[in-house]
Amino acid sequence: MRIWGLGWRIAAILAVLAWTSEAAAEGAGATQRPEPRPEAVSAAKQATPATVRAAPKRGPVTNLPLPRYVSLKASEGNVRRGPSLQHRIDWVYTRRAMPLEITAEFGHWRRVRDSDGAGGWVHYSLLSGVRTVLIERDMVALRHRPQADGRVIARVEAGVVARLGRCLPAWCRIDAGGETGWAPKAALWGVGADELRD
Repeated sequence: MRIWGLGWRIAAILAVLAWTSEAAAEGAGATQRPEPRPEAVSAAKQATPATVRAAPKRGPVTNLPLPRYVSLKASEGNVRRGPSLQHRIDWVYTRRAMPLEITAEFGHWRRVRDSDGAGGWVHYSLLSGVRTVLIERDMVALRHRPQADGRVIARVEAGVVARLGRCLPAWCRIDAGGETGWAPKAALWGVGADELRD
């Protein structure tokens, strides 16, 4: 724990020193830089929003995207203040299949957060790749088709955990309480706004 904490402090100090030296170098060399050609600037501005996308951040342990959604595999999961058994348990998740978002990885530990934004470190063995969502709006209509005028199959209360299926840009197919249908993605927590699933 001390090494990890000390390493974090050293990394922060090095980052500040690097930033300071970059700022000083930029200030010293600002008058020596040639002005960019106007046609190069306009071409860069045109290419940036549409064609250039930042690579998704990857976890250092699993090489999977961060953040990403998972679910709680166990009926109980200790949420710790740090990534080891020596860290204090802050609280316990007690709802099997609850969707969680992984925001960081460290060894066998994953930092997660729930729909309320609360979180901490959980051992990876307590998590599952099975995708679930939490219904955030009350009485969400499950529809036969992914359309606002689709026939209503059932209504789902806020707080229900449902199994996630296929997702389109604005709709996801979910299974809640034995009923399967399409729900608006905006009413669900546990799926990315731009996430598509087959």
